Amino acid sequence: MCGIAGVLGLGRDLSPEKRGIVAAMLAAMAHRGPDGQGVSSRPRALLGNVRLKITDLRDEAALPMVSGGVHLAYNGAVTNFRQLRRSLRLDDDHRFRTGSDAEVMLALYRRLGIDFVRRLSGMFAFGLYDEERGKAYLVRDFYGQRPLFFSVQAGDLYFASEIKAFLEVPGFPKKLDEEAIHHFMTLAYIPGDRTPFAALRELGGGEWLEVDLVSGRWCRHRYHAQRFDQDRSITEESAAARLRELLVDSLQRAMDVDVPVGLTLSGGVDTGGLLGLLRQLGMARRTHTFSIRIAEPSFDESRYQRLLVDWARPVHHEIVVRPRDVLANLKAHMAFLDEPSGDGAAVPLFILAREASRHVRVLLSGEGGDEVFNAYETHRAWKARRLYRSLAPSTIRGLVRRLIGILPCSYEKLSFDFVAKRFAEGSERDAVGAHVLFRQALGEEEKAGLLRLTGLPPTDELFRKQFNSLPFDDEINKLSSLDLQYYFIDDLMVKNDRMLAAHSLEARYPYMDRFVVEFASSIPAALKLKGFRGRHIQKLAFRGLLPPGIERRSNMGLEMPHSIWFFQDFQPLARYYFSADHLERCGLLRPQAVARLWREHVERKRDNGRALWCIINFLIWFDLFVYDGDYKRHMAGACAPVGFAS
Repeated sequence: MCGIAGVLGLGRDLSPEKRGIVAAMLAAMAHRGPDGQGVSSRPRALLGNVRLKITDLRDEAALPMVSGGVHLAYNGAVTNFRQLRRSLRLDDDHRFRTGSDAEVMLALYRRLGIDFVRRLSGMFAFGLYDEERGKAYLVRDFYGQRPLFFSVQAGDLYFASEIKAFLEVPGFPKKLDEEAIHHFMTLAYIPGDRTPFAALRELGGGEWLEVDLVSGRWCRHRYHAQRFDQDRSITEESAAARLRELLVDSLQRAMDVDVPVGLTLSGGVDTGGLLGLLRQLGMARRTHTFSIRIAEPSFDESRYQRLLVDWARPVHHEIVVRPRDVLANLKAHMAFLDEPSGDGAAVPLFILAREASRHVRVLLSGEGGDEVFNAYETHRAWKARRLYRSLAPSTIRGLVRRLIGILPCSYEKLSFDFVAKRFAEGSERDAVGAHVLFRQALGEEEKAGLLRLTGLPPTDELFRKQFNSLPFDDEINKLSSLDLQYYFIDDLMVKNDRMLAAHSLEARYPYMDRFVVEFASSIPAALKLKGFRGRHIQKLAFRGLLPPGIERRSNMGLEMPHSIWFFQDFQPLARYYFSADHLERCGLLRPQAVARLWREHVERKRDNGRALWCIINFLIWFDLFVYDGDYKRHMAGACAPVGFAS
């Protein structure tokens, strides 16, 4: 996990003070790369790096790296770099000084031009400047596993790995992107290329930005788009066998580093399968594993985690997360996130990463498995919805909705009343509307009462427009594509990248290896989602690698019981942030609407926990980055007490 920052002169040379600005941008991200810092300086391009040493720990592999007038600022891990170096015989025309993937990328560019990116697999974001051609490129990996932001200010184009770096640019405007906040209140994350700031955009997964430093013109290109070219001739057995081969290869390449590697262990099929592969390879007993145990019964997955640990015998670490732990780390985690997030797993992951950083430098994750193998409840609900609508007439469905509507709230994880209410309501919507509804924090009517914003498009229209543009035959593949483009990149990768980078850890995602994803996308949807069982081919691939109790369990996912903790431990937090004075600070929220949501929740009339958590996290972000601007204090380790008076 490294960090990059820089500035490109659009048709003009850069002023001398720009080097100091880039240095300040890098300093703001020092946690991403505590092992080194450097800037490559040319009249129209400054490319900076902070480095976390992972592959080739020598100083010769320092970043940025320069070769033959090509300058590279690099964040990430290209996991197939050794294979590319051999297969393309790069040593024939490049004299390598290091064993790093960064130098292989420079050699690839000099051989193939920018199209070399299409041959890579892994997670990466980089800035590349070609002096001879007078062009620069900003590139983000296929699936958005590494972040890259950019902004044009006063005729110069700035870029960086994190949002906070742009706050070091003199005069950077902090005007909020109101549409981004509008969508956040539904999704619990900011979708697409938007950020909390109107002047800042994020490069999408599979995109590059091409900048002509002579003319000053720049444009965005998509070099990769998700495809679902289904191979109808494939059998279950051959698909499972090939998938297992690819996952072994992906895992081995992800672990081909010069530092200790660990594994997050949730207790589910994704991380359990990775541990099973490590056990098969004879590596499990020397691998550090890290698990979160949520101190709330229905959210506690520790019995599944212990089942895997007893079976594979890794070097295991269990981290218990209680309400007081969340409160103690709430502001610190937001100071590193840089943007509001309502993901209830963010603080627990922040705490896990701190413990993991004492033992390893790379942490393998099971993220991506749910998206690639159709494991989400929303995918099964899509299939059930079609059957339900074909069998039950509208009058019966209306009666069912009324009966389900009177069910009392249960605050357990994925409780029956939650699933039933979302399914019954979603059955009356189209595939996109139902998909968004199942995960939403607030609907459009509720947002209209909460936010002082008008004229903004409904959030599900953002998804519907993309859904309708996809050239796939199966709706389920379209939903999978939406999950990869939005939820995976804009929620899961934000959480994982920032929470691990906060503790100078690098995350790697074996399920999101390009060869794994492309093969999985060729498996017919009917095999991946067989009946109402997701992960069908994945589980076949893992046959014999998992204890029976793991293979049979349903999908859960790490989550925090904020709905329950609001009844007692989080009450001081809520009273502080839901005061009228505090709510008025940002100018976007109506205090009466927040008070109504809070009252409904504490009186147990409705579970508003997720919406309330989104509002609190937005307000914390606003204080840290806009109102008070004191995020650096909390990055340094200062955490407010439960009273949240500071």
